[in-house]
Amino acid sequence: MLEGGEGPPVVLLHGRGHAAPMWFSYLTVLARGRRVLALDLPGFGLSSPPEGALRTAEEAVRFFTEPVEELLQALAPGPVAVVGHSLGGLVAVELARRGKVPVERLVLIDSMGLGPEMTPLARGFFRAGPERVARTLGPRLFDRLLPPPETPLGRRLGALGYELLAVPGGRPRAAQAFNTLVPLVGGVFHRREQLASVRQPVLLVWGENEDTLPVSLAVEAAKRLPEARLLRVVAGHSPHLERPEVVLPALKAFLDDSPERTSGA
Repeated sequence: MLEGGEGPPVVLLHGRGHAAPMWFSYLTVLARGRRVLALDLPGFGLSSPPEGALRTAEEAVRFFTEPVEELLQALAPGPVAVVGHSLGGLVAVELARRGKVPVERLVLIDSMGLGPEMTPLARGFFRAGPERVARTLGPRLFDRLLPPPETPLGRRLGALGYELLAVPGGRPRAAQAFNTLVPLVGGVFHRREQLASVRQPVLLVWGENEDTLPVSLAVEAAKRLPEARLLRVVAGHSPHLERPEVVLPALKAFLDDSPERTSGA
C-alpha cells in the first residue's frame, strides 16, 4: 500500500497485471488536500492472497473485495471516494453495493463489472497470464507489448511494474480468482442489473480505442446508474496512464464536486 496526504480519503484500486505503484503520479497530485491510499489488490503486488474456495464467480469477487473492505474499515472508516481501473473498478462497485464501507463517490476507469462483454484478444491474454507473458518476453519486449508512458517517471514506474509482475511462480491464487470471473467463452462476471442500486455519484472514464472492454459498456452503464457522468478519452484500456493530462483534471474536479464538462476529450 502507498499512502500520503491529509484530508478526505480517496482509495485507488489497480487492475489485473498492475499494482499500487501504477498510481504514483496520481497519489502525489491528489495528496495535496486529500488522504490517498493506493492499495495492492489481494494476491497482487505485495499483498497476500486470502484463503477460501474459488469455485464460483461470487466467491471470486469476494476474494478481491472482502480484504479491501476489511482494510478500509480499519484504516479509513469515514466516507471515502474510490477510484478503480478495470478489475479495481469491479471491486469499487462491490464496495459501494455492499455498504460496509461508506463510499461517497466512485470513479470507474475502463471498469469490469458493468456488463458481460470482453474482447476475445483480452480474454486470451489474461488466460495466458500477464505474469507468464512478462517472464517469457522479458522487460524490453514486454514494454513493446504494453508500453509505459513516454516520460522518465513513466519508464521508472514501468520497470517497477514489470518487476512486481514477473515474480517467480506468478500469482496463482489471484489468477485463479480472476479467471473465474473471466471465462474464455461466455459472459464475464458483471452487476449490470444491479447498477441502479448504486446511488453515489459516478464518473465513468473510458478509452475510445479500448481493446479490452468495449466503450458500449460505459454508455449502457451511464444510462443505468442514477447519477453518472461519462468522460470518453482518445486512449486505450488505461486512459489514466495514457492521457493523465485529460483524466487527472476531470478526476480532481469530480472529487471536489466542481462542475466539469465530461462529454469527450
